[in-house]
Amino acid sequence: MVIEDIKVPDIGDFENVEVIEVSVSAGDRVGQEDPLITLESDKATMDVPSPMNGIVKEVKVKVGDKVSQGSVILSLETQDVGQQSAQSEASEKTQTQPIPRQQAASQKQPQKSASQKSGDIHAEVLVLGAGPGGYSAAFRAADLGKQVVLVERYPRLGGVCLNV
Repeated sequence: MVIEDIKVPDIGDFENVEVIEVSVSAGDRVGQEDPLITLESDKATMDVPSPMNGIVKEVKVKVGDKVSQGSVILSLETQDVGQQSAQSEASEKTQTQPIPRQQAASQKQPQKSASQKSGDIHAEVLVLGAGPGGYSAAFRAADLGKQVVLVERYPRLGGVCLNV
């Protein structure tokens, strides 16, 4: 077992952002992408997800604390790389046989009518703009099983309010 310090990732040009919620406590088991804390700036609220699976050993922040990129959130007990790869190999062996690539592709793609043209990207939902409403709409549509394309003119998601 390895103890990792989990830090606040890149949150843009914000410093001293307030912790408004702590979602875990010592002893909790977390999976990759599970929310650890919620931060709130004057422009946005965001969850900070766990970068890996593990067991929370110690939470180092509390509601009301101010954090910046690189601040330690908690200590997480993880397995070392050798144990993780052995476990992932064991779990792969217990899974069912994969669907052949051609069959899987035909199941995922909707049937095209003669009037549809081929293109580079196909989707059931197109969301223009990755501001707070756009990315929320894109995630919700994806959660509902739709094929989604999110288009943003800037290189970072979040819109002008968050990034400028």
